[in-house]
This record gives sequence, structure tokens and C-alpha cells, in this order.
Amino acid sequence: MAESLVEPLTNDMLWMQHHGIINVANSILNSIDLDQTVANLMVTARNDGYTQGHTECTQHVTDALRVDWDTSRSAMRGVDTSAAHAATKAEYNNLRLPVMDLVTTALQSKDFVVQLKEIFPDEAGASNEEDLE
Repeated sequence: MAESLVEPLTNDMLWMQHHGIINVANSILNSIDLDQTVANLMVTARNDGYTQGHTECTQHVTDALRVDWDTSRSAMRGVDTSAAHAATKAEYNNLRLPVMDLVTTALQSKDFVVQLKEIFPDEAGASNEEDLE
């Protein structure tokens, strides 16, 4: 009797170890939304760093040569790269991936492994111990 209760739990634990966690991680890491947000973050960080570096360099030239450096033709003139970068960081920090909403809902259920297998059906067939080892 005890074995009949333990076996499904063991199989669920093995499925989680070998498939569930991997599926969740892959779903996050392969998310198009995450890729786009990270790419935008990298671009805005580079632009903001370039602008700050240009501003600092201009200040050093102005101080060293005691002349006003003409920045009127600079591509960064009048562009608030810091605000663009801050907005993209906020977008990244508040990013919600649809798969995580599904996983969060599933994990609140008593039968969370069954629900996770429904979310990740490609791996649902690997539910018995022999398939997992």
C-alpha cells in the first residue's frame, strides 16, 4: 500500500528533476520577449555609455586646451540617452513572461506536476522511472 503512494511521488520528483526544471529554464532563456528586452538594454547601455564618454572627453579637452569644444554637430546633442537607458532598465525589471504566469499558477496547485506536464507536453511522456534514468 505504501509503495503505491510513494511511486507516483517518486516519478513526479524525477520528472521535475530531469524535465520540469529544464523546461522552465529553457522557456525563460529562449523567450523572444526576453531576447528583445535584453538586446534593447544592451543598445541603450552602449548609447548612454558612448554619450557619457563623449561628454567627459569633451570636458577634458576643454579643460586641457582652455577652449570651448564645438559639440553642435555631435550625434548625441540633445538626446537624453540616460532616460532611454533608465526606461529600458525599468522595462527589463518589470518584464513578465507568459510562461512564468502559467508556471506560477501551476505551482500553486496541489497537482502541480500534472499541470506542468500540460504546459510542457513534449516531455509529458517521460513520466515513468525507466524513461528518466
